[in-house]
Amino acid sequence: MTKKNVVAIIPARGGSKGLPGKNIKTLLGKPLIQYTIAPALKAKLLDRVIVSTDDTEIARVVKKLGAEVPFVRPAELAQDLTTTEAVLKHAVLWLQENEGYETDIFVYLQLTDLFKKHEFIDEVVRLLIDNDGLESAFVVYPDHKNYWRKVGEEYVRLIPSVHHMPRQLKAPVYREDTGLGCASRAWLITEQERRVGDRVKIIENEDFMVDIHTEFDFWLAEKLLKERPEYRQYLL
Repeated sequence: MTKKNVVAIIPARGGSKGLPGKNIKTLLGKPLIQYTIAPALKAKLLDRVIVSTDDTEIARVVKKLGAEVPFVRPAELAQDLTTTEAVLKHAVLWLQENEGYETDIFVYLQLTDLFKKHEFIDEVVRLLIDNDGLESAFVVYPDHKNYWRKVGEEYVRLIPSVHHMPRQLKAPVYREDTGLGCASRAWLITEQERRVGDRVKIIENEDFMVDIHTEFDFWLAEKLLKERPEYRQYLL
């Protein structure tokens, strides 16, 4: 087996309109970003853990926590409407052009998505290493709810055939939780600016995931970490 260069990329811009400073805001005494860096550093199949940031204070915290900040993200890639794909592409190309480092597999981790397992990170990478036919592997949440979407002025069911079935008989709909762990071939992001390919494998995760964007989200994450035994595995 040829060794693969596997890089985790964690986007962490300085600006946040909804909750200023949230990326390094403390959760139970630890900066929020540490809850992503820690499992990434614990994963066995990652060669590098890189944070893409435009903010000097975030960079200082990140380096202290043991992750890399090899570049300052350009201001034009740190705007409210900047896509995650553009940030990931910049990181992979920067490593190639400035260090001569050729990334084979990149792992996207979103620091506001709690709670991550280092086992999931290794598993999504392992799936790509073991199967050259796969383009991406990522974490999903299986959901049995009924979903609708708006088409023009009408509302239509996404999966009409299951709307009236008992939950026990429904095949789940899978929600992408790529922020918890998503491994993809580097050419997907550099050549097509895509985070997720078409030939994929998924890992089901039924644990409740908190997406941190508000003070309430912080409160909820703290309550889960402190009071629910099943979430103590995520304590740092």
